[in-house]
Parts: sequence; C-alpha cells; structure tokens
Amino acid sequence: MSEFVEWGALGQVVLFGLLVGAGLPALFALGVRTLAGPGARGADGEVTIARKVVAYACFGAVVLAVLGAVAYIAAGGH
Repeated sequence: MSEFVEWGALGQVVLFGLLVGAGLPALFALGVRTLAGPGARGADGEVTIARKVVAYACFGAVVLAVLGAVAYIAAGGH
C-alpha cells in the first residue's frame, strides 16, 4: 500500500493543517484573552502596556498569515 501513498506529502499536509487550522485560531484567542481575560485590567481600570503589546503582536501575526495566504493564492500558488 505504501506504493500508492506518499507518506512525506501526507505528513506535510497534516502538519500544515494543524498549524493553520488550530494554531491561528489559538493565537487569536490568546490575543483576545490577553486583552480581556481575568486580571487584564489594573487597579486604575486600564489594560497594561505589556498586555497590549502581546495582544497586538498576536493579532498582527494572524493578519499577516491571512494576507500572506491571500497573496499566495492570488499569485497562482497551489
């Protein structure tokens, strides 16, 4: 049966699917949790600068991944 299945290609597809299918939503959720989770606000009611930086870095990475995928598809990638 291994003659009909390219195991290396299958492994790459599964790995990429896990990274994109679970990784990007998890990264987005981490950004939301950082901004709005328990303990996000200090005594003055404001979100700390460190939390904002981490959250915006998470959101930025997700946006870059989506824009990169759109550019790849638009360029004719498969």
